[in-house]
Amino acid sequence: MRIGDAAAAAGTTPRALRFYEERGLLPPPPRTATGQREYGVRDIARVRVIRELLAVGLTVGDVHRCADRLDTLMDAPPQQCRGLADADGGRGGEGVAARRLAALDAEIARLTALRERLAARVVPEAVPDRANSAGGAVKALPG
Repeated sequence: MRIGDAAAAAGTTPRALRFYEERGLLPPPPRTATGQREYGVRDIARVRVIRELLAVGLTVGDVHRCADRLDTLMDAPPQQCRGLADADGGRGGEGVAARRLAALDAEIARLTALRERLAARVVPEAVPDRANSAGGAVKALPG
């Protein structure tokens, strides 16, 4: 199928398919006699895996580091795909998920500290409760 149909089938855009190809996430597809890309069912499945990994917080670089194992993710249930979660060194792609989880934990800690610093600078009764974050205006403390 041509790039527009393949993109629609994978839930993305032709531009994204070209981007994934340029970044080495998607192998270059065969081309027709007129030079148009031709995608197959496996390509669509691979793009769906790429999009899923990006949607859960991996970066394009993370996915690139484990690009050689994307076929495994296409063929096996997620709980059987340990290669992304392995924390020990080995190949460049191993530990990708563990490193991303650590980065997310660090970012959550940073944002939590930032929120606490901001909350300490406002009048306590004006700080909306986390459970009810639709609260009103926040008044700054004088000084």
